[in-house]
Amino acid sequence: MYHSRDRYRKTTPRWTSKAAVERRETLHRPYCAHSAQAKIFHIDRYSKPERLMALSFVLRAKSRIHEPRTRRPMKIATWNVNSLKVRLQHVIDWLQVSQVDVLCLQELKLPDEKFPRAELEAAGYKSWFAGQKTYNGVGILVRDGIDVHDATVVRNIPGFEDLQQRVIAATVNDVRIVSAYFPNGQAPGSEKFAYKMRWLDALREWLREEMRQYPKLALLGDYNIAPDDRDVHDPKAWEGQNLVSPEERAHFLQLVGLGLTDAFRKFEQPEKLFTWWDYRMMAFRRNAGLRIDHILLSADLAELCASCEVDKVPRKWDQPSDHAPVIADIGC
Repeated sequence: MYHSRDRYRKTTPRWTSKAAVERRETLHRPYCAHSAQAKIFHIDRYSKPERLMALSFVLRAKSRIHEPRTRRPMKIATWNVNSLKVRLQHVIDWLQVSQVDVLCLQELKLPDEKFPRAELEAAGYKSWFAGQKTYNGVGILVRDGIDVHDATVVRNIPGFEDLQQRVIAATVNDVRIVSAYFPNGQAPGSEKFAYKMRWLDALREWLREEMRQYPKLALLGDYNIAPDDRDVHDPKAWEGQNLVSPEERAHFLQLVGLGLTDAFRKFEQPEKLFTWWDYRMMAFRRNAGLRIDHILLSADLAELCASCEVDKVPRKWDQPSDHAPVIADIGC
């Protein structure tokens, strides 16, 4: 028999999850504040203690309504997907599992008109991107319900002429998010290495200005730089090559010198934890990798960073990217 209590369960919203409870409280909060204000305006009907209590409630409610969203935890991540067309389902699956608020992507390897905006919107994420056929390409995915200021979106480094799509920036709430795909550099002494040096100089000077405007800034991406020997599975074997050269490491330190903090090194980490493993020679199985994907945070964000980790699970999936996502939790 169909019990009336069952009917009630089917028709009444269930506020079970923490996020759902917060949404309900947010929806009810303006009404409660308005009710309290109405109580204050009818001063003849209520005693002074009641009026003071109502005023206190209004002030607390208003402070919660207008509280900057960055005070709430924000989970940000970066992932070089090495072709979004090939790895789209991986990205969607990982978004559902990780529940990140912001995901910076690199190596989209597709032009803007082929970007899967609709599929990502169906998964609950808005997207901003700078695509390029076959090579490069960067994007920023942001969970629905989080403010993104379209007027603040910047593609590529202003003032640096470059046909390669390597940088996109956007302001998410009041946090400046920069997704970057650093040049590989090929080999020290090559023209591609010289391009990498010029690109890094331009990036640093642009970020210097960005940090003056945005005290809360996060630079996420595939840096193609292993900052020190701890980030290399076999430093001796890599000696003299790109990604680990003194020039590249000096540029990484100059980025840190702007006032940025390596979120990963802010915490105790297991030894030999990397973010990239070559497809060849069973590198992932042997853990023969490099840590070249990073999240650098300005001082205001570093202070709020609660954790930073590498998620190696997607690297074990069928047809994986050769990189693993890096995640940082920002919040009180």
